[in-house]
Amino acid sequence: MEEKEEDAAFEEDMIQTQTQSPTHRHNKDEDFTAWLPDECLACVFQKMGTMDHNQCSLVCKRWYHVEAHCRQRLSLYARAEIISFLPSIFMRFDRITKLALRCDRKTTSMDDKALFLVGRHCSTLRKLKIKGCRQLTDEGIELFARVASSTLCKLSCGACSFGARGINAVVNYCTLLEDLTVKRLKGLEEGPPEFIGPGCGTIRRLCLKELYNAQLFGPLMAGSKNLHTIIIYRSSGNWDSLLTIVSEQISNLVELHMEMLHLSDRGLQAVSRWTKLEVLYVVKTTECSDFGLSAIAEGCRRLKKLHINGLKSNRIGDDGITALASKCRDLQEVILIGVNATAASLGLMASNCSGLERLALCNSATVGDTELSCITSKCNSLKRLCLKGCSISDEGMRGLATGCPRLIKVKIKKCKGVTWESVYWLQVHRPGLVVSLDCEAPNTRLLEGITEVSPVLVPPSPRSRSPLAKVKFALVASGSFVACSLLRWPLMKGKR
Repeated sequence: MEEKEEDAAFEEDMIQTQTQSPTHRHNKDEDFTAWLPDECLACVFQKMGTMDHNQCSLVCKRWYHVEAHCRQRLSLYARAEIISFLPSIFMRFDRITKLALRCDRKTTSMDDKALFLVGRHCSTLRKLKIKGCRQLTDEGIELFARVASSTLCKLSCGACSFGARGINAVVNYCTLLEDLTVKRLKGLEEGPPEFIGPGCGTIRRLCLKELYNAQLFGPLMAGSKNLHTIIIYRSSGNWDSLLTIVSEQISNLVELHMEMLHLSDRGLQAVSRWTKLEVLYVVKTTECSDFGLSAIAEGCRRLKKLHINGLKSNRIGDDGITALASKCRDLQEVILIGVNATAASLGLMASNCSGLERLALCNSATVGDTELSCITSKCNSLKRLCLKGCSISDEGMRGLATGCPRLIKVKIKKCKGVTWESVYWLQVHRPGLVVSLDCEAPNTRLLEGITEVSPVLVPPSPRSRSPLAKVKFALVASGSFVACSLLRWPLMKGKR
């Protein structure tokens, strides 16, 4: 009797609970995020892309306000008409830290007054990118630098019309500026030359691209004692003398990129003074030779990443690579393009540089099966290998089946001696290795008798192919049709 009474009481309580608390019933129209704090909802929004941000802001008023307060990046089409909308834009997005202002040649861009409004209303701005805003002048840049002096840390400007006066204003007034990128700044070419001074001396990264007189930045380089990275691309002038002066003034440089410059061995000797250098790019500097690389090897023994493009000038070969392999034993990534290296220098590098993980040899007539065999037998830490335009054959490719125990990916391009037959053989004997080969589609007869292991192949991919097509092509080649279908949902979600 007692048990029956307890059961009856329990049923009565359940009926009362269901009738008195309808909110406990799950309604299909119920908003489950209503109980979620705004801070948690903002964390979710911060993981989304720009398109998803825009869509979420249209769901409801609450999401509209939360999304606006948590957004930190914004990109605007900086045409002249935008000036009337700037106050309302930054009233809604009041926590923007990274802003991009872009305009094209056929449109009149924003002017100095609009840039002043950006600096005035965007009080949390830390990174600014300006591209194609040709109506901006030195006076406008100087006025902006005054109002954004306490927050701006990074500035990138390209295809604009202001010149040295505007850049000097930025480096003088912006006391937190650490990263400066200047590309195709036409104002530097007009009027009398004006040097760019060190300003507050806070610059840590300087990038100069396609400038007619980039040497005007010499005082800025020499005066920035904390300079960490220098990138110079396709800028005219003789850089040997400037690098000599700069290397005498600063000593903590860690990363240096030099591409398409008038540079000789004298400039490389100046670079060798930076004993803390870890990353070095010497690309398409036809006057550099083995002598300059030998100087680099003597001075820059901490190198971890080396990229050399000799343009098949025959000035860089075994002597320079041997010197680097003997002295720079911490190398982790080496890319050699147009460098005639042989088994002598590559074998020494493989033996001495035990931490070498990434290696690329491109457009070298001296790299063949002997050199590839030397690499596979000695590079125990190698993870990625790229061979392009080399004289290797199917016989050399077979050595990858047993060598380089940590190798995960091999890319073969424009190597006429390598066919799909060796690639399939390699995949059977080492199924976990990903092989990319650009040649004609394989003959289906080669698949006969090779059914033990499904090969992991990446077929040739034209430049016009999208990333989504590349993923699908790779999965289809490996027989993973199910995986391809499963990947469709997240990939399509990313496109939205």
